[in-house]
Parts: sequence; C-alpha cells; structure tokens
Amino acid sequence: MRKPFRSALVAGLAVLALTVAGCSSQAPAAADGTAGTDAPEGLTPVTYLTSFNTFGRDAYAYVALEKGFFEDAGFEVEIQPGSGTVDVLKLVASGKADFGVGDFQAAALTIANEQIPARIVSAIQDKSLAAIATAEGYGISEPKDLEGKKIADQPGSVNEVLFPVYAEAAGIDASTVTFVPAQPSALPQLLASKQVDAIGQFVVADGLIRGATGEAGVFLPFSDYLEDLYGNALFASEKRVADDPESITRFNEALHRGLAYAIENPEETGEILAKYQPTQKPDVAAGEVEAMTPYVGDPTGNGLLDPARVDAILALLVEGGAITSEPDASAIVAPVE
Repeated sequence: MRKPFRSALVAGLAVLALTVAGCSSQAPAAADGTAGTDAPEGLTPVTYLTSFNTFGRDAYAYVALEKGFFEDAGFEVEIQPGSGTVDVLKLVASGKADFGVGDFQAAALTIANEQIPARIVSAIQDKSLAAIATAEGYGISEPKDLEGKKIADQPGSVNEVLFPVYAEAAGIDASTVTFVPAQPSALPQLLASKQVDAIGQFVVADGLIRGATGEAGVFLPFSDYLEDLYGNALFASEKRVADDPESITRFNEALHRGLAYAIENPEETGEILAKYQPTQKPDVAAGEVEAMTPYVGDPTGNGLLDPARVDAILALLVEGGAITSEPDASAIVAPVE
C-alpha cells in the first residue's frame, strides 16, 4: 500500500539535489554534443556512467561490455564511475556522457525543479534499494527498534531523505532518531566501533557490514513500506530522446541483457567486475548482485516504466513539497518501448 510523503521530506529532498557529489571522470564531448570517442567502424561510441563508483550493484554494465551485448547493439561503450544521481544526470544532460544511471526519485525532482534537459527512460531496479543497516547483536531487528538510536549517513543521502516518510509508514517516532553526519567511507567503522547503532546503506551491503563488524548485516528496507518507489533508473539527454530514440532502445536492451546475465551468474559477474576494476573483490561483488536480485523484478522486461506508477511517485513528491510545481510527466520520463 502506497504511503504519502509528508512535509518533513521537503528540506531533505532539497539537500539531496544539492549535495550528491560531482563526477570526477568525464569524456570529451564530440562535435554533436555527445560524449563518445573513436570506435571501430560500424559501432557508435558512447560513454556510460555508473550510479556510484564501481560496486557489484553496477557490475551488470561490465557484463554487457564483456559479453559483447553492447557491441551486438551497435555500440562501443566506455564505462566510467559515476558519483551520484544528480551529477550523473547533469553530465548526461550536458552531453558529457551519453547514458547514466541513478536514483529515480532524486532524478525526477531534479529534472522537475531545475528543468534539466534529460529524461528517465527505464528502471534498473523495480524497488528502491534504500535501507537502514546494522549488524546482528546490535538490538535492532524491526523498524520500531530504531527509536532512540543513532544512525550515521552522508548528509542529504537518499536514505536520510526518505527516512521521515519511512518512519511514518513503519510506525516509528522519527523525532527520537538522531542522524549523525558522516562521509560514506567512515560509516562502516562508526558502526563497528558502536559510535552509532545503524548506518544508511543499500540492501546489497552485507559484505561491507560483515567486513567491518564481523557479524551478519541486518537490513530494514524502505521498500517494505514505500512500495511505489523505483530504485535506480537509466537516463538519456533530451536531445537524444528527440533525435535518436532508437539508439536509446538498443542501448537499454543491451544493458538489461547484462543485468539478466548478471543475476543468473553472480559469481562470474564478480570475476568480470574484478577484471575491469581490480580493486573490487569478486565474492563481495557477487554477494551484492545476489542481494540486489529480489529488487530488480524481471530484467528481461527491459525496465519498462509503468505510467500509473510514475504518476503516483510524482504525486508523492509534489505532496511532500519536493517538486515545487505541478509536474508534466512527459518532461521527466520518456519511457522506452
């Protein structure tokens, strides 16, 4: 059952749109405003940005590259690590990247409020990955246990922003919960040292929790109560939507082929990610893929967006004051067919 956003989200959502970090790696723009570089004859060069760095949750793009799915679709793809939804969105809109992924809700409110010339074209995860995470033995096993606790997270994160409406839906007194600002790299140690009781994370982070605390992770997914929210989504520029929608369809299908293969072959996916990103541990990446699987839905469906659900999400964001004017869905999403 869908739960409404409340005004407590307004400030947090505004912060989210301002505080997501900038992407550190950009491809030079081509003469037509796109970001691709030289490619073999017959292939279109494009640059793709992951949602955030190169964790297992984004490994499906490397699978699509390794298995030739992008090449089959006519693309020579350069994958670069993104560093947050808003920055990825703006780089795609400006033509400094051709495609990228990030949180659906953060992208929708940014496009609506800032008139960013980009569109959300498909969903990667059918349900949000946002969660509050802790470890076994910390006395937290259900949402009500969060009352009176400290949660560390990066200011303006999706997890912090969505917490008030999650708390209301889950029957938590949010006024008793303290959020402690911290950088993402500091979160595991803050939890391990018990300076905080929980941290904001995605549901795929069991390996991170185990590595820091030596205990299994405990996750309270927001999607248990906020069922309408999508997870990550694929972005394309307004220009590409208008001028070359067929290329978006082909790229999206290739990316979802990679996603479907990754879900069926998580261990191989971990090895593929480590091949391209040697700092990533194959077993940890495989664990993230397995944890993400229940949130993806049917990857062979190519992430097609449900218009009624999109309208419901936009209504929630308007009701909470995150979108400051009545949005036109067609100015925010351009669903692939």
